[in-house]
Amino acid sequence: MPRTIVATRYVTPLREGGSLPAIVEADDAGLYVVKFRGAGQGAKALIAEYIAAELARAAGLRVPELVLVELDPALGRNEPDSEIRELLKASAGLNLALDYLPGSVTFDPVAGPAPKVDVASSLVAFDAFITNVDRTPKNPNLLCWHRELWLIDHGASLYFHHAWEDWEERSQSRFAPIKDHVLLPWAGQLPQAQALLSAHFTRALMETTVAGIPEGWLKAAESPFPTVEAHRAAYVSWLCKRVEALPAFIEEAARARAQLV
Repeated sequence: MPRTIVATRYVTPLREGGSLPAIVEADDAGLYVVKFRGAGQGAKALIAEYIAAELARAAGLRVPELVLVELDPALGRNEPDSEIRELLKASAGLNLALDYLPGSVTFDPVAGPAPKVDVASSLVAFDAFITNVDRTPKNPNLLCWHRELWLIDHGASLYFHHAWEDWEERSQSRFAPIKDHVLLPWAGQLPQAQALLSAHFTRALMETTVAGIPEGWLKAAESPFPTVEAHRAAYVSWLCKRVEALPAFIEEAARARAQLV
């Protein structure tokens, strides 16, 4: 379960992000990149970010520390930008943040260095699992820090929860968008990556991860389920069914890679 911090100072917006995340200082004197529940996709983006980050870490992938952030809307009272002021006001309460990695740079597939084959394979398999459409050469959402790749920005993943119709059927998707993955050319160990995910992604892990989603986010995220408990159970079910679909979407990733190399 991530720890909870309190935002004490709004430092600067990160305007390259469509949801206007920001660097914020907290009561532990640390700096964090905050994703606000009052932004465009609302609580569902935070839920996707939360699930993806927790599962990535469980699979041994590198993700900056995930924390929950209590935000007082008064934090933006003196903010001259009306858009930011309204965003902070709409995000009162519990938000989500990742530890700020000072000196990190965005991964560039052209400039290199080339990623390790096992890391690239695990990342491709993981993004196919969470149906992440947002790890492309145009927008890799990968940081290079201390010569390692770190995953960020998973709010666009798990997109099935924006329309829950046929969600069980869609859990079996082969995920054709994997053909656009920025690391696909280096993903030469997909069978090994499949075995890794299969070993780590147990039902117990899914239940523990989903249990940690703040109740307020689930209540704020529109769904067809009558209770928060039923809402959580649906996420667990989708994730477990996704594990069952591993052979199909790994095969799709291998097929897409064969057309590149």
